[in-house]
Amino acid sequence: MPVVHVYVWKGFSNEAKKKVIAGITKVFTDLGIPVHAVEVIIHEIPKEDWGVGGEQASEKLKDVQPP
Repeated sequence: MPVVHVYVWKGFSNEAKKKVIAGITKVFTDLGIPVHAVEVIIHEIPKEDWGVGGEQASEKLKDVQPP
């Protein structure tokens, strides 16, 4: 059954992770997939290891903080 990988910046709050997991699971259960069959894996990536528009996210988006 579905395994969903979600990539976020390091520092994503536990509350935000719970919301992401619940929201993604709901999308699949609304499609008729059994809730126990939906897996969500969250990968935290440091902003300096994430590129946006040719720059490190840590530089380009330095004022943006993860929820």
